[in-house]
Amino acid sequence: MSGLSRDDILRMAREAAGVTYPAGMTGVKIGMSEEHLERFAALVAAAEREACAQICEEHYTYYGYQYMADDIRARGNDAA
Repeated sequence: MSGLSRDDILRMAREAAGVTYPAGMTGVKIGMSEEHLERFAALVAAAEREACAQICEEHYTYYGYQYMADDIRARGNDAA
């Protein structure tokens, strides 16, 4: 698994900043306030938590892996 791609990160930054660009538009700088940066960090963290939880589920060999996936996903609720 290679993690988040550059496109994934840019998409989340645009989403956090509330900016929408036409498809294929590149090279546009995204201005972000502290609030936008916090939202961006939350989006990235949520994507990483979900990726980790999916790894647990993909390698499900005994009952404990599902608990691990559930615990990873629940961490997002603690941050709110």
